[in-house]
Amino acid sequence: MTEAGEKGYSNVARTELVWPGKRTQIERVALPFQVVETVNQSRATREQTPLLAGLPAPPLFESQTQAGSARKNMLIWGDNKYVMASLLQGDPSIGLEPLAGKIDLIYIDPPFATGQDFSYRARVGDAEWIKEASIIEETAYRDTWGRGVDSYLQMMYERLVLTRELLSERAALFVHLDVHHGPYVRLVLDEVFGRDNFQNEIAWYYYNKLHGQTKRCLPKAFDAILYYVKDKRSPYSYHTLSEPRDKPVKKLKYRFVDGKIENIKDEDGKTITYESTERQIDNVWRIRCLQPANIEEWVDFDTQKPVDLIERVLDVASNEGDLVFDAFCGSGTSLVACERLGRRWIGCDLSRYAIEVTRKRLLGIPHCRPFQVMNLGKYERKHWQVNILNGRQEDGSKAITDYLRFIVALYNGKPVGGYRHLHGQKAGRWVHVGAADAPVTRSEIMDAVRECQANRYTALDVLGWEWEMGLHDTVRDEAKRMGVDLRLLYIPREVMDKRAVEAGDVHFYELAYLKPSLLQDKRTVTVRLDDFIIPNPDLVPDEVRSKIKKWSDYIDFWAVDWNYQGDTFHNEWQTYRTRKNPTLRLVSDPHPYDKAGSYRILVKVIDIFGNDTTQLLEADV
Repeated sequence: MTEAGEKGYSNVARTELVWPGKRTQIERVALPFQVVETVNQSRATREQTPLLAGLPAPPLFESQTQAGSARKNMLIWGDNKYVMASLLQGDPSIGLEPLAGKIDLIYIDPPFATGQDFSYRARVGDAEWIKEASIIEETAYRDTWGRGVDSYLQMMYERLVLTRELLSERAALFVHLDVHHGPYVRLVLDEVFGRDNFQNEIAWYYYNKLHGQTKRCLPKAFDAILYYVKDKRSPYSYHTLSEPRDKPVKKLKYRFVDGKIENIKDEDGKTITYESTERQIDNVWRIRCLQPANIEEWVDFDTQKPVDLIERVLDVASNEGDLVFDAFCGSGTSLVACERLGRRWIGCDLSRYAIEVTRKRLLGIPHCRPFQVMNLGKYERKHWQVNILNGRQEDGSKAITDYLRFIVALYNGKPVGGYRHLHGQKAGRWVHVGAADAPVTRSEIMDAVRECQANRYTALDVLGWEWEMGLHDTVRDEAKRMGVDLRLLYIPREVMDKRAVEAGDVHFYELAYLKPSLLQDKRTVTVRLDDFIIPNPDLVPDEVRSKIKKWSDYIDFWAVDWNYQGDTFHNEWQTYRTRKNPTLRLVSDPHPYDKAGSYRILVKVIDIFGNDTTQLLEADV
């Protein structure tokens, strides 16, 4: 024991919050991004526009801009811990420069209640039901709250360290919390950012919230937003704001002399007064909370915040053209606010449903700038396969064999050997497993079908994480002509979550059936949806399923790439349901082609569960 310890003093050198199992070493897994979709940009200009583009850059980025800095807005599906590590490092394969020290404002609204519900209201036509959270969200949620506040604080600590590294020297961080966990997180923020960089605690007073009478306590009427800057010694962005008063008030004119307030008097020694119609905005923000009655803004997302709340955050601590990041973007309110106020943005969320809601909200903004929908997809799966499932095995062939056996066993099948394209058997059907880091292709499927035919096997299930864009349903017809009953099934992302596997929460689902057709008039083409069948209608409650009138009720969103070239889906036309307008169009706008020729048209449908299905069509115009 040290001398200090013998005298009863602690050896701790600074004030900090400590919890059981606290880890200060942050795992940093930087993975390449996978671009899933480009939205609101013509193919002719896509390659000319770098990431995060569309607005003039602030002075700090002039040199990077001149050097071809990546600047296109990004909407990312994935774990924000991986996403932030990848943003810090950058990704040359998609033209994304390292963003360490490049982000001007970060706003996060993390889950902050142990009882928070990740379910949401899903619609089927005119009917509505409460859709439970996906298993991947539930298991991530279990991890966050598995040990109560300890695991929550560890989750927050790791992400706050990464956010600080992303922030520029003139940047600010806003963390949206409630009164229960705000005090704990403030101590973590003091440790990560330094107490001197604390700016203020903002009380968002939602004056219109409905309060029940079931609890013996004062009703909760505000959230806390903790406001820190990266470095108070730097010229950080800050703007004084004012708002109209409800009614004018009489005020005394004053000035500051040696730091003290001194009233201003006229020649007769009488204090001068004036009528004030505005007040300076302080740290109590009186902004109404959202309710389903707010039909213009409400998108059936229980944790949704009002856009004007986030717009005030942007007004206080950022400038037009600044880059803003939200690591828990939820329904996309912060990204909508950025789009309306001319900020560049990056949004990330673990929930696939949140990404779909956000995309629709952005598309509803007039003249929304182009953005890309991204994930860590095949790279995250490969990292899982090599470093987690196989324990960094040096024997590559054994690692692949273990992977195949693992997937077949999860499918409740029996692994088999001795075949080139067949990896297992289940209930009289043979099983082929697609690679973790590549989409299943038509040729891959047909190789497995031919091996079945050669051995006189009559049934085959193909399991895949992703599928070749526009994979024709004719592959099933071709297999049938060869005497093989073919089924195509998704490998769910939950496979990578050990807790979901151990709990038996992994389910494989067949690909949906999509039938579109083309209507042509010389060089003008229109797409029409003729049929759509989801393979898992049992996920919809019986009382809701009984109200379904037609097959299109299962579709939430669909889009068209008019000149698909075998790369990223290029969203050039789309239609979707909204709360205000739940009716879905089944025929696209006519699309004119400038030149005659053969074109490949890719149609993408997203169903009410967030799964996408594509179909490739060919047009001679």
